[in-house]
Amino acid sequence: MKVNLRSFKQKVRHNGKQLKSFLRKIEKNTPKGLDQLTQKISPLVWKEIDCLSCANCCKTMSPTFTPTDIKRISSHLEMTPAAFKEKYLEYDKKDKDWLNKLQPCQFLNLKTNKCNIYEIRPADCAGFPHLTKRKMTEYMHVHKQNVELCPATYKMVEKMQELIG
Repeated sequence: MKVNLRSFKQKVRHNGKQLKSFLRKIEKNTPKGLDQLTQKISPLVWKEIDCLSCANCCKTMSPTFTPTDIKRISSHLEMTPAAFKEKYLEYDKKDKDWLNKLQPCQFLNLKTNKCNIYEIRPADCAGFPHLTKRKMTEYMHVHKQNVELCPATYKMVEKMQELIG
C-alpha cells in the first residue's frame, strides 16, 4: 500500500509519544513471546507498507557503513575505500561510525525512491527497519527512534499495542 508521508507525519504528531511510551513499557516488562509476536506481525505490516512509495529512511537518516560495506561499495564504484569515504562519508567521533555526509542519501534516486546501489547497499540498509530481530528488546532503542521516521515501524508498534494492550 502506498505511503502518504504527510498523513504519516500527522499520525506521528498525534500518537508518537504514546507509541514510544508503549515501547518503554514493554522494554521494562517484556511480555512472554514478544519475539514470536513480532514474527507474526511483520508479514501483516508489509502487506500495508510499500517502501518505494516512502523512502523516508533514505531521505532523513544515514546508515552506518561498516568497513566491509565501504570496501564492497567502493570496489563496485571503482574507487579506493579512502576516496569513497572522502567523497561520501563523514566519521562520527562520538559513536565511531561512518555515516553519509548528505541527506537524502546520495544513492537514492529521488524520482523513483529506488537505491542506485541496492544490490550492494550497506548491511544497515538491508536490515532496516529491523522489525524481526531475534531479540526485540535489544533493538528497542532503534524502534523508539524509528517509530517517528518509518511507517513500517509505526505500523508494527501500533499492531503490537493492539495485541498486547
